[in-house]
Amino acid sequence: MQKKYSLLGLFIVVLFIICLIQPYLSLNTITGLFFQEQPQEIPSYIQDEGNISVFFCPQEDCEGNLVQFLDSAQESIHCALFEINLVSVQQKLLEKSTQMDVKVVTDNDYLKEFNHSFVKADSWGLMHNKFCIIDGKKVSSGSMNPTNNCAHKNNNNLLLINSEVLANNYEEEFQEMWNGTFKKGQKVRNSQIKLGDTFIQNYFCPEDNCGEKVKAELKKAEKSIYFMQFSFTHESIANALLLKNLDNVTIKGVMETQQISPDSKFKVMQAQGIDVWKDGNKYKLHHKVWIIDERCVVTGSFNPSASGDSRNDENVLIICNSEIVAQFVQEFWKIYSQASNLTQYS
Repeated sequence: MQKKYSLLGLFIVVLFIICLIQPYLSLNTITGLFFQEQPQEIPSYIQDEGNISVFFCPQEDCEGNLVQFLDSAQESIHCALFEINLVSVQQKLLEKSTQMDVKVVTDNDYLKEFNHSFVKADSWGLMHNKFCIIDGKKVSSGSMNPTNNCAHKNNNNLLLINSEVLANNYEEEFQEMWNGTFKKGQKVRNSQIKLGDTFIQNYFCPEDNCGEKVKAELKKAEKSIYFMQFSFTHESIANALLLKNLDNVTIKGVMETQQISPDSKFKVMQAQGIDVWKDGNKYKLHHKVWIIDERCVVTGSFNPSASGDSRNDENVLIICNSEIVAQFVQEFWKIYSQASNLTQYS
């Protein structure tokens, strides 16, 4: 009992001293005397060397840049491509297959377009990726399928990335599919990469839960979210946007007109006062892009939909680099202006 009284007395003395010196202490300092703050978790990024080039179709030569990328291969080309009907890409893959290790995975519905001994297809759902790995060192990704429409009519993005660590991620995903493991597999090994002053996150659906990764990035937004989406039906991603709208985060978006169905989130967002438009391209808006605070961009093959999240093979890239993001912002305003002007004056 005496010990309890002693502790109580000591506590009272400490409080008395704090009261005397309180004008000279901040609240954080006072609370720090009793409660030690837990260190925040710092993301662990794998350091690598390399660079990223971005091209926007159809105004830039996506076809030529992809063919040149494939032509640069010295040892191997491994591609996971949803659809392949660009003759130049078909010819380049056939040419390279006589010189080196070429392997291609495509979607079962489009195997008829490019069916050769070095091509395999899935059996259900969609193999919806659009990537190639060159010599285990370089990766192409983005929303562009190597088709005439995607390269020359639809709005798309093509990324060419030099990074051995990132290429290894894609190679491991490719090998799973090549060996018959579709729509599942091991989680990505090195999901966070620092490429010079560029921070990259890389995920594959469905095993890495891409929908949750996109939501996590959207929740970080403090000022703005701009988006360009081909198909948008994902319930919880839409809810994340609606909550950010209530927090007075500026949200602007453009969606592909032909994909605005009863399941689309277009009307829900429009009803909540979000600045969203039907696209103005007479062909298709095929981007799968989120721009957060003009600081980071989310792209890849992943449409925010239930199928994209759980039934398809997909990939996601989250890139934080001011120069790269600025290019996506410029693309957004071009498409946004085209969409809003078309709607207003049609």
